[in-house]
Amino acid sequence: MILGAHFLFRQRMPSRKIFGQIIIYGLLNITIYLGCYVTAMKHVTAGIGALAIAINPIYIAFLSILFLKKKLSLKIIIAILLGTFGVIFASLPLMEIASVTTGGLLLLLFGMLSYSVGAIYFSQRSWGNVGLLTINGWQTFLGGLMLLPLTIYNFDGKQNQFDTQFWYSTLWLALAVSIIAVSLWLWLLSRNAVKAGIWLFLCPLFGLLIAYILLDEPIDYHTFAGLAAVIVALMLGERTPASSNAS
Repeated sequence: MILGAHFLFRQRMPSRKIFGQIIIYGLLNITIYLGCYVTAMKHVTAGIGALAIAINPIYIAFLSILFLKKKLSLKIIIAILLGTFGVIFASLPLMEIASVTTGGLLLLLFGMLSYSVGAIYFSQRSWGNVGLLTINGWQTFLGGLMLLPLTIYNFDGKQNQFDTQFWYSTLWLALAVSIIAVSLWLWLLSRNAVKAGIWLFLCPLFGLLIAYILLDEPIDYHTFAGLAAVIVALMLGERTPASSNAS
């Protein structure tokens, strides 16, 4: 991303001030969030991990009210509640086979909180004329660099299997997630953090659908009813002003 941003697309280098902001965002969005999430996934099932992402819109809305003195419109509140209901309802079949430890759950929730704080931080900072690809590239690199000591400490070479599945997974994480998805997320945040957060309700539902396609895991009416609720929530969120400054 960094090479593409600066050499292919000729985007400007961040100033020292912007670099400081990128470091803070990378710390929240990569170092703490991903560090906590990956570690927590050793202690919770995949279903719980996917469901936990749905708490981010609630965190973002709460933080906007608490620290930014935002007033959420009634439609946005309904959208958040409807999206929460949709994700929980779609995940009900997973609850029967879910397992979680207290430490894993707390680590997962703390990681989600860091991600939400990062979303608020990004949306409230001025990034000048620095391109989103530049910001994304540097925050990923610097956030990963800060995570390196913990990675080295927990490294176990015996668990590495450099097979086809590994390289396909790495390619997906690099291209589809780190470049495309995160760049879209930054663009949404630059418009409005609360409204951007509502889109996160789609993540657990896409997880269920992908698991059905790739892993033959069952889906039923819970999945489609939950998806319908989330789509309505997105329509409400996108068609109304999300907030206004408190007087």
